[in-house]
Amino acid sequence: MRNQSVTSNIDWISIVIYFVLVILGWLNIYSSSLSGAPEDASIFDVSQIYGKQFLFILFSIPIIFTVLAVEAKFYEKYSIIIFAVSLLSLLGLFAFGKVIAGQRCWYGIGSFTLQPSEFAKAATSLALAKYLSDVQVNLREMQRQLQALFIVFLPVMLILPQPDPGSALIYFVFFFVLYREGLPGWYLVTGFIAILLFILTLATNNPYIVIGLTALALVVNYYRSRLVDRNIFASILMFFMVTAFTFSVNFVFNNVFKQHHRDRFNILLGKEVDLKGVGYNTNQSEIAIGSGGWFGKGYLEGTQTKGGFVPEQHTDYIFTTVGEEWGFLGSLMVIALFAGLILRIIYLAERQKTKFSRVYGYCVAGILFIHFFVNIAMVIGIFPTIGVPLPFFSYGGSGLWGFTILLFIFLKMDANKVNEW
Repeated sequence: MRNQSVTSNIDWISIVIYFVLVILGWLNIYSSSLSGAPEDASIFDVSQIYGKQFLFILFSIPIIFTVLAVEAKFYEKYSIIIFAVSLLSLLGLFAFGKVIAGQRCWYGIGSFTLQPSEFAKAATSLALAKYLSDVQVNLREMQRQLQALFIVFLPVMLILPQPDPGSALIYFVFFFVLYREGLPGWYLVTGFIAILLFILTLATNNPYIVIGLTALALVVNYYRSRLVDRNIFASILMFFMVTAFTFSVNFVFNNVFKQHHRDRFNILLGKEVDLKGVGYNTNQSEIAIGSGGWFGKGYLEGTQTKGGFVPEQHTDYIFTTVGEEWGFLGSLMVIALFAGLILRIIYLAERQKTKFSRVYGYCVAGILFIHFFVNIAMVIGIFPTIGVPLPFFSYGGSGLWGFTILLFIFLKMDANKVNEW
């Protein structure tokens, strides 16, 4: 079994879906960035966005072969070193990074830029998988929980000051991976409750309403619980914690959040509608997607796309091109491809022979899912605009290469599992 080639064991279903998504992504980038007649355009014109993306796709081919050529054990053996190099690349941005649109997230390389946070996701996944694969790690122990969370939040602490909240948000998906590996469920429950309280407090603009609803819920829960489960002191402590958190929401919102963050939340909650200002992108995105109808206007025929009404359409808002030109059915096809790839990765992760490759597989699935979910939720107006690209679709070499490396490291591990008996 050890002499079998990688190609005989690799999961071709995942590879086919990957290339279909990359090709569809380029077709939409081409449509959204084409300024003249198609017959006058050259896909090799690197002065154009679609030409650069085509070049990025070509460069991803040797990246794939390199990742697959490396022994699978290399990624486990040197995971901590890879993680350390990734952290140094993030740290170096503060001294050598290039500022674009107020963010110091890139290294400038001639006319091209490289964003290290896109590669840090794979590095963090490897480091977390290495730590959790230690036979002595028990996530029921507080010390182990803190150590695992330290690995997750190290890159977050370097990404947030850039500032890049969109990339930092992605790292919260690792909580689900940790939960899968034994992290107590109350972490997730507490997180969901905090998010719910935060949104309710902003939506009602009255913390006393939220506190009253919380008190009512605690009373009902207390009297519905079995006698042995009742703990009035725990309920009182919970009430005071919720009260303190609720009263802190407005302070954080008004003093910690920046104005453009506050504007986006206000628009999302229906408090403030500025269709010509901060709400312009989301409004135009909804118009473009809605105008596509069931079957779309046809490839290269999108009037919103051709008119340039949706800003940054080739990056974070690339899905609006799908909605306008390919319609609901085309959008559903793209969503099905993403869902199929993510479910396939979860299936492959569950059949791994080692804990390291299983944990890494769940990291890959989680990262792809949160990118996919947040991006589409953002462009249809049910999530604030925070700059999260759509994997394999949005323009950018760093994003494409980062996701490619992330995915194909796992496919290499999966292809190598026959040698792990």
